[in-house]
Amino acid sequence: MKKEEKTNVMRLLDGKKISYTAHLYEPDPTKTGVEIAGIVGEPVESVFKTLVTRGRSGAYYVFVVPVAAELDLKKAAKAAGEKSVEMIKQKELLPLTGYVHGGCSPIGMKKPFPTFIHETASSLERLFVSAGKVGFQIELAPADLMAVAGCKVADLV
Repeated sequence: MKKEEKTNVMRLLDGKKISYTAHLYEPDPTKTGVEIAGIVGEPVESVFKTLVTRGRSGAYYVFVVPVAAELDLKKAAKAAGEKSVEMIKQKELLPLTGYVHGGCSPIGMKKPFPTFIHETASSLERLFVSAGKVGFQIELAPADLMAVAGCKVADLV
């Protein structure tokens, strides 16, 4: 990788003068988030995935949860004030967010959506999320992620 290679997420953070560390890995679609955390030496409880849902109302919501956990759709719906939410289809992700599966970041989506992060993020010094491209992760302070992505803290798993 060229040293100057940056994703849009990194450029957005640079523009806001938010400190982060980029972590790169060889993309492998067969690997889970837990396996990727091990490959790059990141503690699994500090690595978060970004999930996009649609509420019964038709509104979209973003949920950021630990990679080893599964989003509890009932808790997610409650956090969003919806009767129910469901995961969007993978083919809807790119046109809706600008990101592909495995490279979806809560930062810099095409449009801002209500975003919720699992409550364990608040207890971490640093956390990891996708930098908006498969093979790229960023490490930053949870408060910085919450501020830039407009996250609300909730019990989601």
